[in-house]
Amino acid sequence: MTTISTRTVEYPADGLTMIGHLALPAGADRRPAVLLGPEGMGLGDVERRRADALAELGYVVLAFDLHGGRYLGDPEEMLARCMPLLADPDRMRGIGRAALAVLRAEPRTDPGRIAAVGYGTGGAVGLELGRGGADLRAIATVNALTTGRPGEAARIRCPVWAGVGSEDPIMPPAQRGAFTAEMQAAGVDWRLVVYGGALHAFHHPPVDHPVVPGVGYHPRHARRAWRDVVDLLSECLPVTEDPAGPGSATR
Repeated sequence: MTTISTRTVEYPADGLTMIGHLALPAGADRRPAVLLGPEGMGLGDVERRRADALAELGYVVLAFDLHGGRYLGDPEEMLARCMPLLADPDRMRGIGRAALAVLRAEPRTDPGRIAAVGYGTGGAVGLELGRGGADLRAIATVNALTTGRPGEAARIRCPVWAGVGSEDPIMPPAQRGAFTAEMQAAGVDWRLVVYGGALHAFHHPPVDHPVVPGVGYHPRHARRAWRDVVDLLSECLPVTEDPAGPGSATR
């Protein structure tokens, strides 16, 4: 593990001023980087902690914003914003590209070694970045088995890992089949992990506000999904020892 530093970053996207969370490992060298997308509620403490945990492993991480600094705890308000967004690939790509530009501009980022990791709506944004031809080394998505416009998955140039709960009513078997068929037809290096007995957002600890039906925390599978994401990053974006000396992270 390594000491980290964090700061907020503001940037424009989707007609809003987004407020992201940047986490940096110790040192001054360039490191592989992760663009981290939140669930539809928006950027909250769960995603900030995930960003910090990845920074402790040696990655530069930007947890990006979806709603202009707001966290949408009201399910109706969240759906009213996210459903039109999920139906508009160009808007999703715009949000993703704006955040990706911020991450690339960070001096600690190795711009040739960036992955996208996302949950729910944030995972859909990562997939659309891939379908849009973004230069990524890996895409990981949990609870976001979205399909894209015909033929655009062929522009994905990196491995795609996806995780979903077997009892997720928002991502049912038919949706899983459509997603995997799209990836296979495009020749993508893809993997799908189905976590038995888990609902939608099984990775997210319980919240103190109402949620949409079909959501439920599954601690054991949450830990497994996190390990699966870290393993993907280790495979596709290994962190090498900081040549500046001790105190750096290794993987």
